[in-house]
Amino acid sequence: MTPVLGAFGVGAGLMYFLDPVRGARRRALARDGIVHALHALDRVVEKGARDLTSRSRGLVAEARSFFHDDNVPDEVLKARVRAKLGHVIGNPHAIEVTVHGGHVELRGPILAEDEDGLIASMAVIPGVRGVESRLEVYDAPEHVPALQSSDGWGSDHFTRARERWSPLRRLGAGVVGVGLLAAGARRRDGLGAVLRLGGMAILARDVADQSLRRLLGLGAGRDVIEIQKTLTIRAAIEDVFDLWLHCERFPLFMDHLRRVEVLGEGRYRWIVRGPAGVSVSWEADIVDLVPERRIAWASLPGSMVASEGAVQFDATPDGSTRVTIKLAYNPPGGVLGHALASLLGAAPKRLMDEDLVRFQSLFERGKTTAHGHEVHFIEVCAGGGN
Repeated sequence: MTPVLGAFGVGAGLMYFLDPVRGARRRALARDGIVHALHALDRVVEKGARDLTSRSRGLVAEARSFFHDDNVPDEVLKARVRAKLGHVIGNPHAIEVTVHGGHVELRGPILAEDEDGLIASMAVIPGVRGVESRLEVYDAPEHVPALQSSDGWGSDHFTRARERWSPLRRLGAGVVGVGLLAAGARRRDGLGAVLRLGGMAILARDVADQSLRRLLGLGAGRDVIEIQKTLTIRAAIEDVFDLWLHCERFPLFMDHLRRVEVLGEGRYRWIVRGPAGVSVSWEADIVDLVPERRIAWASLPGSMVASEGAVQFDATPDGSTRVTIKLAYNPPGGVLGHALASLLGAAPKRLMDEDLVRFQSLFERGKTTAHGHEVHFIEVCAGGGN
């Protein structure tokens, strides 16, 4: 059965890439994806080497400062503390730092999960003689503005930053991953398979620089992949907002959309063209609607594609409309699924960019090209989803 499935997979891949109509473009996109991955690997090695050099110098400097940092000026020590805060907690601006005679006093709100780590990290800063905590500890960030995300739509950039590895650690992990693959390649038993699987997992985690949870999309919420785009459309804000609000018309001029079904009460079913032409669908609710200002949505729990997003509309002095789109989603397979989709020519960011150009063209030229034919603005305004 396995050889049959393998042959079927190879045949399907050849048909996909050798298609006489779209094959050339698909091969070019796949080639670009591979080149990008190789460049990313080169950057990992280069950054790792630089980080190793920097850390070596830092160790020497720390060894020297151990004997000479007894009387660090309070201004210098405060700067060190503030620099350290940015690496330890997600809201360093919420903490007030006072330094006197080498003694550090901390005030402000902090999450309970961050308190111990913060105090411990302050105590080991060269020149610190003592740490006094006057922090206000909270179990959750709700109702504490200083502890909430600045973007207002639930992202966790700091948590993700803490999951990332340093360049040196990535370089070391890459060496270990390659070593496990090499060891597994020499064996044809169960242990060899485990070694190969472990090596591939480490290399995937290393190259993507994402936690395995996000890498596979398991229990990672909606914001595994984030995309943001801003464009200015030479049209009145009320017209731009009105078309965006009627998203069931999008498939008329957006190539990657097959259907948007209105289910009622602010709920829609989205059906898109996925990798290799396979349809992917999910349902989403509008969770925030401010006329001619903002539309936000979120997918329903259990959706095939967990997603959330927001579109902000701002009028410019010359009468145009600035549109800012933020999209976060967790595709099937997480980061790896996203990478595979991109390799197969279904990169979400590229598709969104192309569709936004069509959206802009409808207003500024009165027409665009989609699905292989010309689409006019008046048709879209009069039509619905297909």
